[in-house]
Order: sequence, then structure tokens, then C-alpha cells
Amino acid sequence: MASFLLFQLASVSALVGMTLGWRGVMTRYSGFYDLPTAWSNVFWGILVGGFYGSMTHNFILVPYLEQALIDEQAAVVNPLNLLLLCLMASVAVHLLLRRDRVRKGSSQPTSGWALGLAIGGMLAMVFILSILQSFTLDLSMVISIVCLALFGPRCEALITSFQGHLMLQGKRWGAVLRGTFWRCAYVVMFAFAVVNISAWVFIIPATLLFNRSSESWIWDSIPKEGKKRLRKIWARNAREALSKSTGRPSSDMDGLKEAEE
Repeated sequence: MASFLLFQLASVSALVGMTLGWRGVMTRYSGFYDLPTAWSNVFWGILVGGFYGSMTHNFILVPYLEQALIDEQAAVVNPLNLLLLCLMASVAVHLLLRRDRVRKGSSQPTSGWALGLAIGGMLAMVFILSILQSFTLDLSMVISIVCLALFGPRCEALITSFQGHLMLQGKRWGAVLRGTFWRCAYVVMFAFAVVNISAWVFIIPATLLFNRSSESWIWDSIPKEGKKRLRKIWARNAREALSKSTGRPSSDMDGLKEAEE
């Protein structure tokens, strides 16, 4: 019963992080990308993330925790395993994003974001469950759980969306190698964050920095006509917000805009 409750807590935490990751980027461009394809990649991400998270836990996290608790060393255990796991994950992402359904709509970045959220959510769930089962809950562990829930899905979404962006530019296997490098980096940092809360001082700023670039990756995947329509919608929303703040009708704002043009 206790294990089931811990699993439920880890699952809910990861789902919250996935939901916030979706609302942060995908809702901004809602209606201008292939939403059904993106949702289908969430399903595939859950499958891939289940295997990826389980193998990462067994071959990376558990040996790392055993070594850190015994001799207090922060070295990566079995770096070859780390490289192979991250390479397999990157190849799986590559194969999913090169499907005709994805390429036809040039939706590699948006599909990659949805795929990455699911993969990262599963990985975060496994790491959170490991914390709940292995450590006594205190303030530092609560902070690590919250940060894993919030940034685990988003970090993987950033990497997968970036990989899709590179694929959209024709950089196929170069995208796989870059995705592998970044996955190795963030898996190592997440494992370190389990035992040392100071790791979030490096993870969070890097995530927020690359999160700003993700909007340009999504923007590049939108067709030209969609970009024009989206600019008009944003301009109209900006005029309506300005009219509310100044107390002037939005029709007057439209008249001023036409006079300026």
C-alpha cells in the first residue's frame, strides 16, 4: 500500500510538470501546428520514456547512489552505459520524428516538444519515486522532488524539440549526436541533484536560458501563412489590451493603426 501511494505521488508530480510544460509553449501557438500528431507523440513518448527511465534508474542512478553513499564520490558510474542509453534515446527520437506524418507538416519541433515532455515526465517520475523510496523526506528532498517534477519534463522537451529543429534544417545525424550530448549532461546533473540540492543552481538557469530559444524553434515550424495570421492575432490582442488600459475603444485603436499605415 505504501509503495502504491509513493508511485501515485511520483506520477502526479510528473504529470503536473508535463502539464505546465505543455501550457508554457504549446498553448501559445495553439491552432497553428499539427495537434493530433503532437498528441500521438505523447503516447510514443510514454512508451519510450518508460524504457528509458527504467534503464537509466537501473544502470545510472542506482550505481551512482550506491557509490555516493558509500565513499561520497560524485564520479559517474559506468560512463559507457550512460553514453549508450542516451544514444539509444536520441536514435529513438530521431526515428519517431522522421515519420512521414511528422515531416509532411514540418512539425518536428512541435512534435519533438510533445514527445520530450512525455519522455522527461517518465524519467522524472522514476527519479522522484527513487527519492521517496530511498531517502527520509526533509526540506532538501522536497525541493528536489518539486524541481524534478517541474524541470524534468521541460529539459527533455527542450532537447527533443532542439533535435527536431535541427532535423527540420536537414541536420539528421548531427541532431542525434547533439541530442546525445545534452541528454548525457542532464542525466548526470539530475542524478547529482538527487544527493546534492546545489545542482539546481546550475540546472535551472540553463533550462530557463534555453527555454527562450524554444519559441524560435516552434516558430520556424509554422507555415508562412500561419505566421501572418498569428502576427495579426497577436497585434489585435495587443490593441485590445492597450484599449482596456487606456479606456479607449478598440475601434479607435484600429482607426489609429489604419491612419498610421
